[in-house]
Amino acid sequence: MYGEAKKLHLIEEILKIENEAVLEEVNNVISKSKLHAVEPKSFKKFSGIWSSTEADEMKRIIEESFEQINPDDWK
Repeated sequence: MYGEAKKLHLIEEILKIENEAVLEEVNNVISKSKLHAVEPKSFKKFSGIWSSTEADEMKRIIEESFEQINPDDWK
């Protein structure tokens, strides 16, 4: 399961819980997760992870796909 689907599944499971102690434990886990803020990532961390070939291929794809201007789109 990915992202949103996983969250929805967890919500469905939480709604089925009838045991107050289990609900309290779920609440504790959620509260603790808020204490550990996610630090922002720097783009520098990703610098140099592609080979020259991979970088050239990505540049080619971007130029072919995104740098095309269709004059009819502006009408």
